[in-house]
Amino acid sequence: RTDMATEAGGDEMKSVKDYFNTVGFERWEKIYGETEEVNKVQLDIRTGHAKTVSKVINWLKEDGELSKGITVCDAGCGTGSLSIPLALEGASINASDISSAMAGEAEKRCQAALEAAGTTPAVAPKFEANDLESISGKYHTVTCLDVMIHYPQDKADAMITHLASLADDRLIISFAPKTLAYSILKRIGELFPGPSKATRAYLHYEEDVEKALNAAGWKVCRREMTATSFYFSRLLEAKRA
Repeated sequence: RTDMATEAGGDEMKSVKDYFNTVGFERWEKIYGETEEVNKVQLDIRTGHAKTVSKVINWLKEDGELSKGITVCDAGCGTGSLSIPLALEGASINASDISSAMAGEAEKRCQAALEAAGTTPAVAPKFEANDLESISGKYHTVTCLDVMIHYPQDKADAMITHLASLADDRLIISFAPKTLAYSILKRIGELFPGPSKATRAYLHYEEDVEKALNAAGWKVCRREMTATSFYFSRLLEAKRA
């Protein structure tokens, strides 16, 4: 991690951007895709992430939100694993990723999925390359899944504050929780060679994340945890206090 940040002039944001436009894109495009060219660790991460996405979709379905064509800002959309199913369900999507390669892949996959389903959204999904702190606008729901793992707590706090300012009704975020067990597992993962090696990752104490939400005027109303062998993600849904 230090080497990557050093190469980017000490800029954490640029470090992440460079990573996901190069080797990171190659790795995660496979993990979030359907190719069989993944190892057991990568497949496990794919399964875990899919479970987190499914939980978010179920929350919105349970509340009857998607059928209303709500506006959703998917910050850090990756290859569209959440944006695409939400668009298929009728949500108006504005998705972005710090990586132009990721945002481009997400748009391509979304277009293919909509064509395959024979669906024409009332508002065409929008995908763009943008860092999280530069996103603007107002949305019914703002989502940010598995993004904070790439940033330290002070950066994560600023991100939460900004995301909260974009949401009218709901903010849904996920992060890798910092516990002794997960800290040990992360350390073990860093020792793996090649494609199995743990990517640069920060764990966050849940109380710190919730404190940032509270400071922004939001209160956690639902919590979920997804844990597989190599993927662990705490999911929080917050609404205005």
